[in-house]
Amino acid sequence: MKTKIASFLSIVALSLLTFATSSFADEEEGFYEKDHVRGFISIGADYRGMRKEFQRYVNSTALADYGHLVETPVQNSEGGYDTLLVEYYGTPSYKKFNDYYLGMHVNVGAQYKQFLTWFDFNFMWPQVSKRPRDYYTPTDIDGNRCPKSYALYDVEWFAYGADWMFGWKLFGENAPINLIPAVGFGFNLINFHFASNFSVAEKGNIENNDIMRDRFYSTLATTVNSELELRIELGRLAVGAYGGYRFIRYNDLSIEDFGKDYGPHGTDNVGDTYFLGLRLTWYFLSQWEKKQADKL
Repeated sequence: MKTKIASFLSIVALSLLTFATSSFADEEEGFYEKDHVRGFISIGADYRGMRKEFQRYVNSTALADYGHLVETPVQNSEGGYDTLLVEYYGTPSYKKFNDYYLGMHVNVGAQYKQFLTWFDFNFMWPQVSKRPRDYYTPTDIDGNRCPKSYALYDVEWFAYGADWMFGWKLFGENAPINLIPAVGFGFNLINFHFASNFSVAEKGNIENNDIMRDRFYSTLATTVNSELELRIELGRLAVGAYGGYRFIRYNDLSIEDFGKDYGPHGTDNVGDTYFLGLRLTWYFLSQWEKKQADKL
């Protein structure tokens, strides 16, 4: 349900953005003065606190023991051997991931009077849980060792995305100190690297299976982002402190085409974060400001 709500909000937002873009672009009707639009670019960093549901989602997904399906000779009642698919488990213990991380941001946008709009490109450093050793040998349900050993990898996850933000300077266009509430819509991509070359299979049919590779597996989400920034203007440079909340619901993770019915999660894969950060903004001169400077 939450995924459907987020998708609906995204559709509404895109419709509104299309209308707004066409309205602003119609300069001949005098909707706005094009010469007064000025661009800006920002860089920022923030502390991202993960909701408990988000931390649980990351740990239960990234650190899950998916097991190995191995064709194993099993003695039958007649004294011969049959080849069966046997499930082996027993991944060594990895350290769980924290409930926070550092988010990095690059914003590119434009300001017209008190109105601002920008694209917020966000990313983070990969979070790593180191492998306890190079190889391990899993066991079956009866404690029998697997006839082969498997490589272990560092377990990792990271996310990145973009939001189209809309803000308003509450204290006027050129106030030295301003409060800027903003809201936006976008997408986010979360990526997981698992502990070993586990087997994944169709639910209820282990004969249809495949093997995880030494790579990242990803899933997408729609986002709703809100923030409030306290900004100090120092000419063309501005310094801001901001905080807010980002609403995220990830789609099911697909692993070698076995994502739809595989794994412990449904559609409400929570990725919500609350955040506090600092931002530096550089304003470019508008055409009107350039003309005024040329007259001096």
